[in-house]
Amino acid sequence: MDEKEKNLNTDAAVTAKTEAAGAETATAVDNRGGSAMQAPSNAPKTGSNNAAIVISVLALVLGGCGLGFGLMAYQKTSTPLTFLNSGVDGNSANFVEGSIAEIADKVSASVVSIVTSTRTTNYFGQDYESAAAGTGIIVTKDGYVLTNKHVINGATSITVVLDDGTTYEDVELVAVDPLNDVAFLKIKDVDNLTPATLGDSKTINVGQQVMAIGNALGQYQNTVTVGVVSGLGRSVTASDESGYNVETLTDMIQTDAAINSGNSGGPLVNAAGEVIGINTATSSTAENMGFAIPISSVKGMLKQLEETGSAKRAYIGVYTAEITPEIAKAYNLPVNAGAYLYSSSSYSAIAKDSPAAKAGLKDKDIITAVNGVKVGTAGTLADLIGEYKPGDTVQLTVIREGNEIAINVTLEGYKK
Repeated sequence: MDEKEKNLNTDAAVTAKTEAAGAETATAVDNRGGSAMQAPSNAPKTGSNNAAIVISVLALVLGGCGLGFGLMAYQKTSTPLTFLNSGVDGNSANFVEGSIAEIADKVSASVVSIVTSTRTTNYFGQDYESAAAGTGIIVTKDGYVLTNKHVINGATSITVVLDDGTTYEDVELVAVDPLNDVAFLKIKDVDNLTPATLGDSKTINVGQQVMAIGNALGQYQNTVTVGVVSGLGRSVTASDESGYNVETLTDMIQTDAAINSGNSGGPLVNAAGEVIGINTATSSTAENMGFAIPISSVKGMLKQLEETGSAKRAYIGVYTAEITPEIAKAYNLPVNAGAYLYSSSSYSAIAKDSPAAKAGLKDKDIITAVNGVKVGTAGTLADLIGEYKPGDTVQLTVIREGNEIAINVTLEGYKK
């Protein structure tokens, strides 16, 4: 499955559309992207108006054992499982008097400006250099920086500028997520940077207070705005001005904290000062509507970088449709949330030789949880898997022919 990259140049206009919650069309994805599944025409319509919202992606100069209850049957294996330490959850915190300035000051030390140079050929065949700017998040003291893929797309050189003005030009691109708008940079030969504290995006609540920090308009370094989480699980389809380069991002966090051009790659922070999202997009037609990628979805790749210096995105190898109440009713599914293993084509929803195939997943299985974390409530299947590394074994809670079973899957690195 080919990854469609956004080719974003200086001042390039990039547009996208959000899909309203409960839309009749669900997207079948191999952990992110793939063929589309259309609900039958007689499927009930939702009460929402499914309005299309045009947005602008910030271009820049710019993923135990099962306990048996009742008749539930469990498939068990001897494979050890990989569980994550959840730690303290700061998503219940609220800003208090003086805390906004304190948190902004603390987090800003981990927020960087990213300046890129891109070589472009014009209509007349002439080559010229163009500059672009975005934002990044320091995630390790030895120089790993998290940003959006579109911030550094096509760059011939990358410069990182710290909050105090320190500039690093010896910077390389070390990993990209083929399924999401995420990239990792490495500043060479440093060991004293200030990394941001990463929170848990699986437990975000609509209405909780947040802060966005970024290189606004490519000019105003570490601009701070404050708002709330306006919505969860949003889908954004982004394209550049030509309309040829298209990317669909799912499970986005919606916020009314102002996100401006140049904020791409910057942090969305909770009131405990933890990064819970990567600012990625904003609306060009609606006020106070921005979107961020959940931070938990990048943690698996970051762990690999810290351990080995290289990283691949963990994947299962399935085409899924995220279940909504409308899809559940249309296809007579027993649950209103989860990932339905379904392919609208003649091909199986289980990729050949994939981790899913090796584990025995089948077409029309419904995955409702990953290591007990509910799919849909805490994030999409792809995002929950993104928290783990290739080689990790996770337990999926699966509904098959009316029975709930547990299937262990050993994850692998994503293959196109």
